[in-house]
Amino acid sequence: MDDADVPALWQALGLPGLIDVHVHFMPRQVMDKVWAYFDAVGPLTGAPWPIAYRTEEADRLARLRALGVRAFSSLVYAHKPGMAAWLNAWAADFAAQHEDVLHTMTLFPEPGVLGYVTEQLSAGAQVVKAHLQVGAYDPRDPLLDEVWGVLADAAIPVVTHCGSGPVPGAFTGPGPFGEVLARHPSLTAVIAHLGTPEYAEFLGLAQRYERVHLDTTMVFTDFTEARAPFPRELLPQLVDLQDRVLLGSDFPNTPYPFAHQIEALQRLDLGEAWLRAVLHDNAARLLRI
Repeated sequence: MDDADVPALWQALGLPGLIDVHVHFMPRQVMDKVWAYFDAVGPLTGAPWPIAYRTEEADRLARLRALGVRAFSSLVYAHKPGMAAWLNAWAADFAAQHEDVLHTMTLFPEPGVLGYVTEQLSAGAQVVKAHLQVGAYDPRDPLLDEVWGVLADAAIPVVTHCGSGPVPGAFTGPGPFGEVLARHPSLTAVIAHLGTPEYAEFLGLAQRYERVHLDTTMVFTDFTEARAPFPRELLPQLVDLQDRVLLGSDFPNTPYPFAHQIEALQRLDLGEAWLRAVLHDNAARLLRI
């Protein structure tokens, strides 16, 4: 499958398009630094990571729309104090300029975090990004406790990179964020990358907490299967969780075309109902699209 084939697939499923909860748009200087990170990640993982869509912003928007992605996030994330509020302002303006972009925000454990999170919620934020690996912060930090409570009450999806792939962080793995969920069991969390590589543990959290979702970002692709294969004995759990699995792609930062993520999900052969739910319906319901 290549990108030109994607619209025919969702049309055959009777869908109006795709919804992708794991897409990155950022200020140019930040995106350049992210791409530089992936250029250098090869020595860490032992494999090159060529960026598939290293193009200008307008071209990336056009490519997503040509694929039929009718709504998508602009996941920004902070890795130091003083960064999140600026990124949130940029992301809010970006969403205001493009009706198919979900109003996205991020956070960091710092003085004032509750204030800017509350401000963004009042302004209509639809998605939160929490990147525990890159941010290298403890989600149990006391500065975030009230924030998680506010986000739980708002029922806003928090896309959280808390798995230990592609390289472990100080606070990745199911333990730290699992403690957050134990304290805030109604938090609407979306575990990015299906929790790669701790698949079983994060599936377990989704089974334990009814507001926990998972996104498919990079999982089941040839790239990830060669490094952190998804255990096939866990597939029945994905079927059981059909209503809480969401399409995520990591566009534009993948080392393969967008179509390969769709192909990887299709070849699981979990049925058309599962595929319709994952590619569109679950996110449409969760995000009220």
